Amino acid sequence: MIVFPNCKINLGLHILNKREDGFHNLETVFYPVPLRDALEAIGRSRDNGIEFTQSGLKIEGAPENNLCTKAYHLLKKDFPTLPSIQMHLLKAIPIGAGLGGGSSDGAFALKLLNEKFQLGLSTQQLTDYALQLGSDCPFFILNKPCYATGRGEFLETVELDLSAYRFAIVNPGIHVNTGWAFDQLRIWSDHEAWADLRAIIQQPINTWKEQLINDFEEPVCKQYPEIASIKQQLYKAGALYASLTGSGSTVFGIFSKELKPSLSFPENYFYRLI
Repeated sequence: MIVFPNCKINLGLHILNKREDGFHNLETVFYPVPLRDALEAIGRSRDNGIEFTQSGLKIEGAPENNLCTKAYHLLKKDFPTLPSIQMHLLKAIPIGAGLGGGSSDGAFALKLLNEKFQLGLSTQQLTDYALQLGSDCPFFILNKPCYATGRGEFLETVELDLSAYRFAIVNPGIHVNTGWAFDQLRIWSDHEAWADLRAIIQQPINTWKEQLINDFEEPVCKQYPEIASIKQQLYKAGALYASLTGSGSTVFGIFSKELKPSLSFPENYFYRLI
């Protein structure tokens, strides 16, 4: 069985405050984008759990630390008769880039195992398992536009259809340290008013530029001018809206489908027009 885990972008991202557990409360709108990995699983006759292999973009770290492997072991604890499998991931989504590719792989692994072996897990049960893998993973169980709060695990589906547009996804290969990025932020006070993201996204896209803000964008672009330059190029090429996603370093632009933007980036950049 094969599935195709997709990535996400953040439409606005506000970091509200730091929690006692060390995490931060946030609000954002997650939107799924059809830039995909491929994840395949086949049964194995030998009873030795999961054999995980990977190709495509290189993933650092041991196979047992991959979220796909962790998803298998998470279910195996509650379903001891879960058969042994061989799982292969073809990685195409840039890693550590604010696109949620690893989280998507883990969530899709849960959904794949649930369907392939008929475990009968509900969407809510899959969401609960996904949260044990990571804060962004529950979104990919629903995989619909969502307003997210908490660490990103509290999800409210929203009406938003961007199928009439195309996306430019650009990653310059810069690693933005997430801890550093959080240290640069001005945290919103509990009593400070900010525009409701759910209201902003219902307005025409050409009004988003001044209202739909990612809190990480200002410090990240100041530290890495190349990222600021990407955003400028996207607007110059006709983007209706462009922004950093997550804490970076990926920048996306939303274009009218009638327009095929003329964009050129260095060879070491990742660039896809979807």
